[in-house]
Amino acid sequence: MALAATGIHFTRLSRHFPLPSLFPRFPPILRNPRNLTCRRKPCRPGNCSFTVAATSANGRKDNFGADNERYDVIVVGGGHAGCEAALASARLGAKTLLLTLNIDRIAWQPCNPAVGGPAKSQLVHEVDALGGEIGKVADRCYLQKRVLNISRGPAVRALRAQTDKREYALQMKKIVESCPNLSIREAMVIDILLGKNDNVEGVRTFFGMDFYALSVILTTGTFMSGKIWVGRTSMPAGRAGESASHGLTENLQRLGFETDRLKTGTPARVDCRTVDFSGLEPQHGDEEVKFKDLRKLEKLKIMKSGRKVEKVESLEVSWFSFDPDFHIEREQMCCYLTRTTKSTHQLIRENLHETPTYGGWVEAKGPRYCPSIEDKIVRFQDKESHQIFLEPEGRNVPELYVQGFSTGLPEKLQLPLLRTLPGLENCSMLRPAYAVEYDFLPAHQCSRSLMTKKIEGLFFSGQINGTTGYEEAAAQGLISGINAARYSDGKSLIVLERESSYIGTLIDDLVTKDLREPYRMLTSRSEHRLLLRSDNADSRLTPLGREIGLIDDRRWKMYQDKQARISQEKKRLRTVRISGGDLAADVSHLSGQPVKNSSTLESILKKPHVQYKVLDKHGFGNELLCKIEKECVEIDIKYEGFIMRQQSQLQQMVHLQHRPLSEDLDYYGMTTLSLEAREKLSKIRPQTIGQASRVGGVSPADITALLIILETNKRKAQEQRRHQMLTSIMADEG
Repeated sequence: MALAATGIHFTRLSRHFPLPSLFPRFPPILRNPRNLTCRRKPCRPGNCSFTVAATSANGRKDNFGADNERYDVIVVGGGHAGCEAALASARLGAKTLLLTLNIDRIAWQPCNPAVGGPAKSQLVHEVDALGGEIGKVADRCYLQKRVLNISRGPAVRALRAQTDKREYALQMKKIVESCPNLSIREAMVIDILLGKNDNVEGVRTFFGMDFYALSVILTTGTFMSGKIWVGRTSMPAGRAGESASHGLTENLQRLGFETDRLKTGTPARVDCRTVDFSGLEPQHGDEEVKFKDLRKLEKLKIMKSGRKVEKVESLEVSWFSFDPDFHIEREQMCCYLTRTTKSTHQLIRENLHETPTYGGWVEAKGPRYCPSIEDKIVRFQDKESHQIFLEPEGRNVPELYVQGFSTGLPEKLQLPLLRTLPGLENCSMLRPAYAVEYDFLPAHQCSRSLMTKKIEGLFFSGQINGTTGYEEAAAQGLISGINAARYSDGKSLIVLERESSYIGTLIDDLVTKDLREPYRMLTSRSEHRLLLRSDNADSRLTPLGREIGLIDDRRWKMYQDKQARISQEKKRLRTVRISGGDLAADVSHLSGQPVKNSSTLESILKKPHVQYKVLDKHGFGNELLCKIEKECVEIDIKYEGFIMRQQSQLQQMVHLQHRPLSEDLDYYGMTTLSLEAREKLSKIRPQTIGQASRVGGVSPADITALLIILETNKRKAQEQRRHQMLTSIMADEG
């Protein structure tokens, strides 16, 4: 089978990256494959602003058996990664089959029914900008919304939505079921079928059915050899009430894949009718945040007793999706805050030996940034208490999610433990907490397209790659769905660079670092987070979504109109000037700085503590702009200096970072590299110098040595070609 591999790296950063040399406008590459650069063959010249790592599947025979069992793409698993993968694939025209253990649990939220949060909300915005679904469904099904870190800079602000668990799953299930080109079937996949050239040809189920496809995506979540623990008692399960998947791990191991175990957990659920909320601190949604502190006018928060209130003011509800058709406000529900007590800590310390981790019968690593309550007590012994949030799981169910209180203690101890929390002294427990351990495949076995390095056409996404969280899973699912469809159609595969998006950062981290604990996205993981904000996700990624084929004409028109309004407004603010008046006095009061005569509105907006709403208040705003558009204008202007500095830094490093590395480099033969670097680089097989520099165990000195070796090899190759040319000329003359 002839295989052509191409690689294109997406670095289009549109409105916020006005660097023509670094981020040129890309042509319609999907209509002109000559513009793709090649990794294994000499590349043809082209002007692309994103790169692709692609593989062609031309020349395959379609002798797969019954026509109704043959597909372009098969997605295994109906969780958040599986849904995004299946939808993306089908919407790109690929005949797609979604195989799941339980159709009634498609897009289920087995842990906290919430979407977003720091860094996670950026992922959701980016998925939506590319044409994904998680943001739209979250906007439809929210119980409460809050913008976190509102008083901090725009790079770390994050939208979080508490969602209705059952409504969310039902909405996503309807979308999946009604999608053209997409079929759904209940099945347990136990085997990967390979062709003569070790390319994927399909899957085999527990009951002996074979389904054939050119691309297969595994999104197995916590189900692969899953086992749940409550104290010392365990049972095979992917999550409570659902059977585990058996056989697939062993098959993947036979194919040469490395596997390992991880664990996670979920807290107990309590009956809200048995909770006394009267003494607990309410946590309202944004539409209910009503007070403004006189001493810090720009920080909106619920004021505590003893502070003077200037006036009532509400924050508007924010949205994940850039499509206003999904911006429908709903009545919000309240969450509540309680705290652990000395009795809580004492009960846990006395029974640590009863938990799977501290008892020693489970060794799998759990999530560092979402620890169990016993981990918190052990690791932070100086803290007298820990915050615990009580969050509703739905509008019409009595279940409360006890956030921050997951535990591995036996069930008989869990209710007494819950009753040590203020407000829960007489609570009833509806579901016990449990831990779950499961198999995963370290993601260094995938390339940045999420296709495995060992088997052409096989993709991994979600928790099988070692991540934790619905948002991380959805982001991977979208990319694998796009690439699986493109691979089955003989097209090049999309790779997002880490400077282009949080999705690119996420995938780069997964495939570059040898991770052995659940990976959670954090804003600190991105070196370019000021450029990768939630508000500009559409300007960074929607053009790519349009080129790929996931953004329809209606959505594209809305995007273009929005960008035009933002551009026109920034031009207006640069030209309109004021001298004195109420606006100047108000700005001086807020910023503590004088306003010069004939100041532009742009210069006023750059002053500290001055927001666009100040312009609205005095009649200098633009009524044609919506909230998000005003926010984009304000951020672009207020942080212009910081943005330009980060762009300049990015421009300086991007050429070196993107220098490609051949797939057949003999790292073990590079004796000037440290032994650890030789081992790690041989294992990871990075595709670029930038990726090599992020491999654990590879030092800056190793990268310098590698660059010297590459340059030496390049000069030797040039000299060899020159010598061959001279020899050929002399032979002709003789």
